[in-house]
Amino acid sequence: MGVTEIIIWSCLLGGLLTLSCGAVGEILSDNNPGAWRALSYVLVLGGSGVVGSGLPLALFPDLSPQTLQTVQSIIAPLSGALVLWYLGVWLGVALVDRMLYVTINWGAAAMVGVAALQSLIGLGFISTGSLNPLWISAVVSTTGVLFALHASVRAYRLGDDLARWMAVACGFLAVMVVGLYTCALWPTAIPVGGKAVIALCALVHFLMGIRLSMRRNQANSRLKRRASDTVGFDRATGLPTGSVLLTKVDDALWRAERAGVGCAVVALHLRNLYSMSESAGHAIDQQILTAVAARVRRAVGFRYVVGLYHPRCFVMVITHANRPQEVDRMMFRLKALVSSRLLLSDPQAGGHHFQPVFGLGVSHWVPGSSSAQQVLDDTEQRALAQVQSESPREAASTASATLTAASPLS
Repeated sequence: MGVTEIIIWSCLLGGLLTLSCGAVGEILSDNNPGAWRALSYVLVLGGSGVVGSGLPLALFPDLSPQTLQTVQSIIAPLSGALVLWYLGVWLGVALVDRMLYVTINWGAAAMVGVAALQSLIGLGFISTGSLNPLWISAVVSTTGVLFALHASVRAYRLGDDLARWMAVACGFLAVMVVGLYTCALWPTAIPVGGKAVIALCALVHFLMGIRLSMRRNQANSRLKRRASDTVGFDRATGLPTGSVLLTKVDDALWRAERAGVGCAVVALHLRNLYSMSESAGHAIDQQILTAVAARVRRAVGFRYVVGLYHPRCFVMVITHANRPQEVDRMMFRLKALVSSRLLLSDPQAGGHHFQPVFGLGVSHWVPGSSSAQQVLDDTEQRALAQVQSESPREAASTASATLTAASPLS
C-alpha cells in the first residue's frame, strides 16, 4: 500500500473518529437512544470499512492478512444486519408494511446467520475448499445494501419524504461496499483516485445518515410532545389553561393563606390580538401569543403562576405581596415589556409591526373572600373594563390606573 493510499484511508478513519466523538459528546450532554445508535452505527459499519480498506495491515505490518480477512468476513455481515435494523427503526413503517417488515427483519436475521457461519469457517469447523470466505461476505453485504435501498424506495412510495434522501445515502453506501470489497479481492484493480472516491462516498453516507437520523428524531420528538399535550395547556405558549390553571391558582391562593402573606392576582387583556388575522393570517395570532407570553413570563419571573385564562387574557398570581411596592415594580416591568412593538415574520409580506394594546386589572385577594374562579373573573373584568373605557393609545400607556384602583375582593 502506497503512501497516498495510506493517507486516503487515514482521512476516512479520522472522519469516522470525529463522528464518533460527536456521538459521544451527544451521549454525555443528552443521554438518549438516538445518540447510542449513532455511535454504534459509526463504530461497527465504519470499523468494517476501515478493516476492508486494508489500512490495519499498513499500520501494523506484523498483522496476518488471513486474520484480517477473517475479521472482515465476520464483521461485514454483522454491520449489514445493524444497518438494516437501524433502518427499520428509522423508517417506522416496517411495523405496518408487510414487505418492509420481511425485507428488514428477515434480511437482518439472515445476515447475522451468515456472520455466525463465517465465524465457524474462520475457526476451522467448516471448510469452504477453494472458495474465498470473503466472496461469501461480499455477496451477502451487497445483498444487504440492496435490501436497504429497496426498503428506502418503498418507504418513499408509501409517503415518507425523508426516505428518498435515505435512498441516496444507500447509494453512497453501495459505492463504499462494492469499492471496498473490490479493493480487498483485487488490490490493484482500482486506482488511487477511485479509492479516494470510495472514501469520500463513505464519509458522505455517514454524514447523510446522521443528519437524517437527527431530523427524524426531531420530528418524532415534536410528535411525542403533541401527543402528550393535555387539554390544560396552550400549545402555542405552553401556559396552563382551563382546569389546570384554576388548580394552580387555587393552590397558590391556599399557600398564600397558609403562609399568612398577601396575594395579588393580575390580568392582562390583549385587546387587538386578532387585528391582523385578516391581512396576515391566523398564524400571526400564534406568534403574538407566544411573544407576549414570553414577555409576561420575563416580567413576572418563574416564581409565580402565569396562565392563559383565554386567548386574549393572561393571568398572574403574585404571592408574598404584603409590600405594595413589590407589585408596583412588577407591574412597571410588565407594562414596559408588553407595550413595546413586536416585529412579526410573514413568509409572503416579509414582516409586520404589531403594537400591543392591552389593559391591566389587579385584585388583592383576601383569604377566604372568594374562590379561584371568582377572583379570576373579577380581575379579568377589571382589565376588560379599563381597555374598553380608554382609547387604544391610553390603554397601553395608562395601564397602571387599574393597579391604583384595585381593591380587595369582598
